[in-house]
Amino acid sequence: MSLYAQRGVSAQKEEVHQAVKNLDQGLFPHAFCKVYPDYLGGDDAFVNVMHADGAGTKSILAYLYWKETGDISVWKGIAQDAVVMNLDDLLCVGIYDNIIFNSTIDRNKKLIPGEVLEQIINGTQELFDTLKNYGVNIHYLGGETADVGDVVRTVAVNGTMSVRWPKNKIISNQKIAAGDVIVGFASYGKAHYENEYNSGIGSNGLTSARHDALSKYYAENFKESYDNSLDDSVVYIGKDKLTDDYPLGEGAFTSVGNLILSPTRTYAPLLKQLLQNHFDKIHGLIHCSGGGQTKCMKYLPGNFKIIKDNLFKAPPVFDLLQRNSCASLKEMFEVFNMGCRLELYCHSTDAEIMIEAAQALGIDAQIIGRVEVADKKELQIEYGGEVVTY
Repeated sequence: MSLYAQRGVSAQKEEVHQAVKNLDQGLFPHAFCKVYPDYLGGDDAFVNVMHADGAGTKSILAYLYWKETGDISVWKGIAQDAVVMNLDDLLCVGIYDNIIFNSTIDRNKKLIPGEVLEQIINGTQELFDTLKNYGVNIHYLGGETADVGDVVRTVAVNGTMSVRWPKNKIISNQKIAAGDVIVGFASYGKAHYENEYNSGIGSNGLTSARHDALSKYYAENFKESYDNSLDDSVVYIGKDKLTDDYPLGEGAFTSVGNLILSPTRTYAPLLKQLLQNHFDKIHGLIHCSGGGQTKCMKYLPGNFKIIKDNLFKAPPVFDLLQRNSCASLKEMFEVFNMGCRLELYCHSTDAEIMIEAAQALGIDAQIIGRVEVADKKELQIEYGGEVVTY
């Protein structure tokens, strides 16, 4: 059993999928988000989409970092994580503007004071102000903040996005076909709309990231930060503290905390351009969130073999996590995005358009793989001389 599973977490969410298997799958069953008829307006030319997600257990890392350093601004990053995990899912069905956002914050009031709530709420609005400069308009309509210490150890930061959108401007993934190439967009580096280096960690796999990288110091001093019923052998098994230095290469350093708390990058400024100007060239979009590089398997419109043989070299944060956990390459690619959090499927002749648009915004991009005919859905990843299959 993997360390991820031993900590009570599932990379593939099998039980969740089983629980919802009988629900309406929407108008486009292969689309990244469920898309429904226009119940709000009653117009066949439009659709409705509502999506919910959040920062997950990354908020626990922010709690530890805040308690250890006193830097309360770390909570603004958690606000961004909760927004981006919603927004970038919507981007993958073609939605990039006039979105309504409601936040849901559940806290243990004894541990999370009002000052933290202010950072989260103000950080959310600051991100929306930044995105507005790139033509992405998100309207913050408030939400719910609940004091539920009996349920939540520290704080859970989540949100919901809703939108009414033209039906003929939805990316359904139905156009993905054999012969397509996959353009990958890096999750790390420093995009022109980011203020500092982004490690690429995103907001998935953070339960493993926290326990794999950090030392027993946190188990001993912050009992509220983990499930105390877990076996000690899987709790904070790493070597590092959040304030320890870690090399980025070429003589540059950052802290372990900065690496694993780096706010999730949004691709909204890029995808707004691509969806407005090249909609017909885009066959499919996949957000490599929960499930990492295997996420694409869930949204293929038929039996195809996906071959990823030119992925980015994994950035330092993933070296840190693998060094501490000794996880196999197969598990790393299943849990983490490994430096590539967005995939775009298109004809090979159109790939350079997508790559150049990303590079103009300071985002690394390249062809990372291709789609082939197969008798069943398969994924093959070739990386560092090793081949892993799913």
